[in-house]
Amino acid sequence: MIKVEAVTQTDTTQAAPTRAAALLSGQPTEQLLAGAVRRTVLPGGLRVLTEHIPGVRSAAVGIWVGVGSRDEDPATAGCSHFLEHLLFKGTPNRDALTISASVEAVGGDLNAFTAKEYTCYYARVLDEDLPMAIDVVCDMVANSLITADDVEAERGVILEEIAMHEDDPGDVVHDVFAEAVLGSSSLGRPVLGTIASIESLGRDTIADYYRARYAPPALVVAVAGNIDHDQTLAMVAEAFADRLSGPADAAAPRAGAYGYPGKPGLLVSRRPTEQANVVLGTAGMSRRDPRRFALGLLSTALGGGMSSRLFQEVREKRGLAYSVYSFASHFADAGLFGLYAGCTPKRAREVLEICRDEVRRIAQEGITPAELDRARGQTRGSLVLGLEDTGSRMSRLGKGELVHGELLSVDQVLERVDAVSLEDVQAIAGELVAQPWGLGVIGPFKNDNDFASLVS
Repeated sequence: MIKVEAVTQTDTTQAAPTRAAALLSGQPTEQLLAGAVRRTVLPGGLRVLTEHIPGVRSAAVGIWVGVGSRDEDPATAGCSHFLEHLLFKGTPNRDALTISASVEAVGGDLNAFTAKEYTCYYARVLDEDLPMAIDVVCDMVANSLITADDVEAERGVILEEIAMHEDDPGDVVHDVFAEAVLGSSSLGRPVLGTIASIESLGRDTIADYYRARYAPPALVVAVAGNIDHDQTLAMVAEAFADRLSGPADAAAPRAGAYGYPGKPGLLVSRRPTEQANVVLGTAGMSRRDPRRFALGLLSTALGGGMSSRLFQEVREKRGLAYSVYSFASHFADAGLFGLYAGCTPKRAREVLEICRDEVRRIAQEGITPAELDRARGQTRGSLVLGLEDTGSRMSRLGKGELVHGELLSVDQVLERVDAVSLEDVQAIAGELVAQPWGLGVIGPFKNDNDFASLVS
């Protein structure tokens, strides 16, 4: 084990394990990025990013994998999330109990999550326990056994997770909305998969998916905290040593360029709920679109807090809903913009009309300078305050490298937020209004015609 301390590069090199030193002797590609962020590409294409944060006593490590539900076809729907569960079940070096107990015994956190375009496995521990955390997380990702018994045991767990998700209409309505706008494309399907797809997935299918998708070029190791880059690099190289060979080819491409599958529509899930859950919205923009900063400020001014237009108009003035907000989701080459509300069924159409009218009003008249200032201040504050812990710093590194393809400094992001003008926000609203809109609804409704005019 290597204790992580603030040491010089010379000390680090002397402490590096022999096998890791041999791998690192090949002069891997290294870059110094924004601030204290360093990036190294190891043999085989494994990318390692670190950020030294002085004055903290913790460290967070995450392995970001470029695979998510978007990479699945209908027959393998839910496979990425299924695999996320299985990687906690055991390796040749550790069983499931040892994996969890290793991190919990030192008061750390160990977890994972699956999204539409990526999966992340992460741990947050005291800085002195980082070597153990790196070894455990890397072992899980690189050496999972994926036994037939574990697949069957975890299948039941995932089916229970789907059932729990289905019992929360406030969550499910976002899946309904995504399908209303994105159709049956992989982006329009739920991350968890369906009961039918999970029941049909076999061990060999999942294992083949694992071997094909979890190759070094598809992995990013991100570490932030009271750490040293060279020591961290040596730990990662030691943990992945047997996998760090071969050409550093790019990860397998996604299944074709994505295009919106026709016109968004209306999708109603009829349930005997006391409250209607609705999401009205349209196609957004990709995560690389420079206009995303203007869209973010529009969303904040429209429905990003208690001072937003929707909250004031729908809840404070009229008392029509308890929860109402707007959101923007960005993918590699697509996006979503939506307005959510939870209200009594008889008020659903009125609430939706108010939400749609507010977007149209902004498209015609823009927002006020005071609204832009509040939205900008809220965005700046949430960004900076959200980076106060090592876990969020680690996530910034992983997403920047794997998802965004660039790592903007905090100052660069703030500059782009500050550069958004009133005209930019109004222009984005105009583009949204001009597009076809889709609607996802959950509630005790008998007639779809009650909402048909909202998506015309």
